[in-house]
Amino acid sequence: MDQIRHIVREILTKQPDKCNCGCHSCENVGNPGPVLNESLTSKIVMTENMKYHVENRVPINENLFRYGSDAFLDMWAEARYLYSRNAIHVNDTDKEILVETDLGEFGIYEGKKVPLDLLMEEIELEEADKKKKTPPIGKPKRGGSKKFYVYVRKKGGGVKKVSFGDTSGLSAKINNPTARRAFAKRHDCANKKDKTKASYWSCRLPKFAKLLGFKTTFTGYW
Repeated sequence: MDQIRHIVREILTKQPDKCNCGCHSCENVGNPGPVLNESLTSKIVMTENMKYHVENRVPINENLFRYGSDAFLDMWAEARYLYSRNAIHVNDTDKEILVETDLGEFGIYEGKKVPLDLLMEEIELEEADKKKKTPPIGKPKRGGSKKFYVYVRKKGGGVKKVSFGDTSGLSAKINNPTARRAFAKRHDCANKKDKTKASYWSCRLPKFAKLLGFKTTFTGYW
């Protein structure tokens, strides 16, 4: 498998040399693109994408579809179909992929249909980079294992999710000044400075009251 992956990687990244042959049998390195078998021209049915490659002599390995996309795999599947029926001649670069790999074909892995000989780790990393987003920092939200949660940056790097809020059924008396002061004194809110601790955010609940959906006009601390 590693050898096949190396072949695909090397072929799809190297620049072909020049040659004008295009047949199946010789060392037709660098032929500009796929060539129709003249004896079968009237019987060959191609997609518009393949016609473009044939008419403009563009090698299959230089197709512009995103690597790993459905269109990319369809292009190689069609090229494989036509090549196996001697309908097209291809350059040595395309020929090596069609002969030495199964790119464009599918198999079953753990009950799922998966593309063969595709460098999935590259696609997965690319997709992961697209999906990987830093969550909003320092903005409490409702939900999680407790009433509220917030994402904060950790010392030394990284992000931590902090859950906070009473889950015993008690409600925050944000509109009651006496209750606010009693809470702040009981929990020593004046000395809660560590944002990675639930106590820090519990002590600052009134500040984010509106953000969390509380009906209040108070926006200060306890």
